[in-house]
Amino acid sequence: MEVADPPHPQPLDDELPPEPLDNPRRLLVWPAPDVLTQQALSDRGYRPVIVNSREEVDAQIAAFPAALFVDPLTGPITRTALQALRQAAVAAEVPVMVTAGLGQASREAAYGADPAVLLKALAPRDSEQHPPRVLLVEEHAEIALALTATLERRGMQVARAASDADAVALASQMRPNLVVMDLMQVRRRQAGVVDWLRANNLLNRTPLVIYTAAVDQAELPRLVSGETVLFLAERSTSPEVQDRIVDLLARIGTN
Repeated sequence: MEVADPPHPQPLDDELPPEPLDNPRRLLVWPAPDVLTQQALSDRGYRPVIVNSREEVDAQIAAFPAALFVDPLTGPITRTALQALRQAAVAAEVPVMVTAGLGQASREAAYGADPAVLLKALAPRDSEQHPPRVLLVEEHAEIALALTATLERRGMQVARAASDADAVALASQMRPNLVVMDLMQVRRRQAGVVDWLRANNLLNRTPLVIYTAAVDQAELPRLVSGETVLFLAERSTSPEVQDRIVDLLARIGTN
């Protein structure tokens, strides 16, 4: 006599086990990617899943998403919403990567928010008694000084490295709560600070902010003098930038 196994109900989508490696891997995103970014992510084997709240992040954790990717190209994100998304991802040990653009203009002409508003929402502090430690990777001293000043005014400690290579040594000393770096400083073929964070089990709780800077080098001295300021602007969407961003996401999402 044969006894057939009774049918088992399939779990809900939010309770699915990790997907096979030959299937597109989930990547939590906010907001919906623009067309070019969507295509670049799909080409690399990702399936973007839009999340708008902490609850929606929590609902996806069982499927082991690769990362949370916040790319506010189509509209600004509020500090409260960004903080909620970051808290949910860090609690679930999902890496967080945020893209941004930096512009330079006079105080009167700067139409975007102070970058420190975005960064403070992303910096998880060790305790209420210890300010967030920010590792800034920026080649140009003038941009680094301007960013450092605005972050320190909001109670964050900042250490600056001029390159990805220098950032590794500095990260081992300070153990940052947040890494902020110029996309063009990210090493593509060699190990850098992202790899160091992973090797030391810190990548899942240390958000990364990767920015592109639309700043004329001839105007950099005006940042130091205070004649101009940095502000949040739309990031570059050139093919090279898109490729670098998705390449970095692939490294961050590697198990």
